[in-house]
Amino acid sequence: MPSFKLRGVGPQIAKHLARLDIHSARDLLLHFPTRYQDRTQIQPIRKLVPDQEAVIEGVITAVSNPTHGRTKLLCELRDDTGKMTLRFFHLMSFQKNIFKPGMRLRCYQQVRLGPKGLEMTHPEIQVIYPDKPVVIEPHLTPVYPATEGLSQYMLRKLTTNALTWMQEAKALNEILPETMLATFNMPTIKAALAFVHRPPNTTSMDDLLAYKTPSQKRLAFEELLAHRISLLHGKKIFQSQQAIPLTGVARTCSLCLGSVAQQFLQQLPFKLTTAQQRVSDEIQQDLTRSYPMMRLVQGDVGSGKTVVAALAMLRAVEAGCQAALMAPTELLAEQHYRVFSRWFEPLGIKVAFLSGQTKAAARTATLEAIANGEAQIILGTHALFQENISCARLALVVVDEQHRFGVHQRALFREKGKTTGFYPHQLIMTATPIPRTLAMSFYADMDCSVIDELPPGRTPIVTSVLANSRRDEVIARIRDACKQGRQVYWVCPLIEESEVIPSQAAVTTYEELQKSLPELKIGLIHGRMKSSEKEAVMQAYQRGDIHLLVATTVIEVGVDVPNASLMVIENAERLGLAQLHQLRGRVGRGSVASHALLLYQAPLSPTAKERLSVMRDTTDGFRIAQRDLEIRGPGEVFGTRQTGELSFVAADLIRDSELLPRVQQAADEIMQHHVPLIEPLLARWLGKATEYGKI
Repeated sequence: MPSFKLRGVGPQIAKHLARLDIHSARDLLLHFPTRYQDRTQIQPIRKLVPDQEAVIEGVITAVSNPTHGRTKLLCELRDDTGKMTLRFFHLMSFQKNIFKPGMRLRCYQQVRLGPKGLEMTHPEIQVIYPDKPVVIEPHLTPVYPATEGLSQYMLRKLTTNALTWMQEAKALNEILPETMLATFNMPTIKAALAFVHRPPNTTSMDDLLAYKTPSQKRLAFEELLAHRISLLHGKKIFQSQQAIPLTGVARTCSLCLGSVAQQFLQQLPFKLTTAQQRVSDEIQQDLTRSYPMMRLVQGDVGSGKTVVAALAMLRAVEAGCQAALMAPTELLAEQHYRVFSRWFEPLGIKVAFLSGQTKAAARTATLEAIANGEAQIILGTHALFQENISCARLALVVVDEQHRFGVHQRALFREKGKTTGFYPHQLIMTATPIPRTLAMSFYADMDCSVIDELPPGRTPIVTSVLANSRRDEVIARIRDACKQGRQVYWVCPLIEESEVIPSQAAVTTYEELQKSLPELKIGLIHGRMKSSEKEAVMQAYQRGDIHLLVATTVIEVGVDVPNASLMVIENAERLGLAQLHQLRGRVGRGSVASHALLLYQAPLSPTAKERLSVMRDTTDGFRIAQRDLEIRGPGEVFGTRQTGELSFVAADLIRDSELLPRVQQAADEIMQHHVPLIEPLLARWLGKATEYGKI
């Protein structure tokens, strides 16, 4: 741990600060208050009201030590206007000489209504001696995120020292050009930091809490700017690398008799939508370039992203290269393998599958086929980027459901594909529509395409929200749907009962439904089953041999059974909007009207109530994604919450969305005219996360 060159920070304090990820004076200055207190005026006791936070000053007129209950000390404090009680449940030894009649105290705390009238419990106190007057605070008092061993008093003291250090050491100097500050009418970085840590007492508390002051906006602006430049800088680096341009069919390819893509399209039982065709054309154009494609394809549930990915992978095969697709779960990877084998093997294309559960003998043979180029299409889970895998000529990497992978995993996968000096083209697919705010901020390094059209014949899904007490009605609806020849999903968040989370478990539900619906064939699928078992259950369900499939959220993405027209989601209040939308998308894939029943356990929290209302009111993936972003934040949507790399300290994507056009303008200017500013800007705000720009 680097030594803290700041007055007041010894080894023990440094250890406590490290728990807050504060390792330097700069980090301390970028550790911002969460709220503020107004201690700039002494309030008369007579004017106090319950729940008010206030500074009072008075003289102790009486002291008592109750013998019953938790209270150890009661002090009566009087000023010229009235009296109130100070209550203490414990005392430090040095405080015994303070709480005596005649002592003048200045106290700060929230006022409460107690048995004897107004009181403060464990207020912050200052002793006022006649010869040592205490100056009233000239500014609003910051309240910081803290940890054990670090009081607010200590954090304020250290921040004061850091502000002095900033001025004296000429540290945290201005990075942004003066012309940019003038154009956007922003204060300097030092002025902004001084303001945020010590706001003048004339500052509106409402503006501070809403982050509306010019200084707060300045800090949010610079942080957003650093993140955007990181991405643009990464894109520039990426485009300077070499990729295999997939310009035509290789002479060595055995498929030269005609266009494999045309053969593929002719054998499909459907035609591409206009949106699929448009996005496919954009991808095909990218693949002809000599630098790696980096394209994000967004498409709502059921929009047909897999076919678009297949056409891109065929382009690689026609050029005598390999293409790989990585899926986040075994179940989805296995489904892709079944679909791609059915599509490609009649065309003479060898498809290989690899996952963590692939048996040793099959694994060895698959690895050899990948290494010698026999396997042209490679499908699997994250097992695809293990160290012992070597590709013959990998030209394209497709990452499905990108939000389920961390940024490091995606980067490792791309590095894995580097062969003989060439980086693979990369196609990122997501069925989680990304709000414009998020796309502008975090996908600046990618070209984005949107499949904004569902295939014809799809019927809208009607969503209902029901209390768990209405399970009998739900079971009756399942019986009716299956009598009409339809199939049903019943999704449970857990596999087995948990004492911690009172969710209905899949195994228990499976057993209960077998008793309630003995006339139906009921299947069970969850993540702990063997790969072969899961595949057998899914194939039986797809054939129609199973009427009702009880499942965990492993069926969230990719599973396609057009005959399924009813979905029940247990404990829906415990799932996020994106996950609920993904699950709901497993029905409504045929021409029959489909329904989703969201069961909840009362009472509902305000957030859960809002989520379920959104699901009931709309099936628009982009509207749902926007609300999901507002409720949960960008980390979950972007797949980075587990790394913490994209957590902001000053900015907030929702609150500061109005800054984004200016951030874009400033980023372009710095990239074009102020390149030396890039490194210090990234170092200030991203630190170690500058590697993110290369992903």
